[in-house]
Amino acid sequence: MPVKARCSARLGLVLLVGASVAALAGCSSLDGASTRIASIVTPYKIDVVQGNFVSREQVEALQPGMSRQQVREILGTPLVTSLFHADRWEYVFTLKRPGEEAQTRKLTVYFKGDGLDRSEGDPMPTETEFVATLGSRGSKSKVPVLEATPEQLARYPASQRPSASPTAPPLEPASVSYPPLEAPAR
Repeated sequence: MPVKARCSARLGLVLLVGASVAALAGCSSLDGASTRIASIVTPYKIDVVQGNFVSREQVEALQPGMSRQQVREILGTPLVTSLFHADRWEYVFTLKRPGEEAQTRKLTVYFKGDGLDRSEGDPMPTETEFVATLGSRGSKSKVPVLEATPEQLARYPASQRPSASPTAPPLEPASVSYPPLEAPAR
């Protein structure tokens, strides 16, 4: 092989290796950029609620001797019933939040025949306590003021402001007729 051809082949090999190194370096910086973007943009993670929420008020309403139907009306349909334990209903409630430990509460209701015998389980929160735990997550954002100050109103001409005067024309009532849900039978 002539010298010029060998130099040309080496130059091509050097360029190929250089391009490969540059491409790998570019992938590395691209990976770093994608990691930075992924840390900024995070998907919305929802709270997962499973089972039947049973409040302390519901448990206190249970009385020995109540029928199965009465218990179902107070507590709802049980999450777990067993063919092997027909006289036992399980009410299980789980609340899973991202970044927090899952909250699980369990109540077991025992029957003798058709009447309620007893109930056992975790201490249940009141409805008020439970609702307060749902709203206490994260930081509260400041509620914006929804009224304009006189200084803000002064920036707009009086002709463009909405009037709240009694001389304003009344609003049209909303339509109260709805189309039929199904086609007429023929």
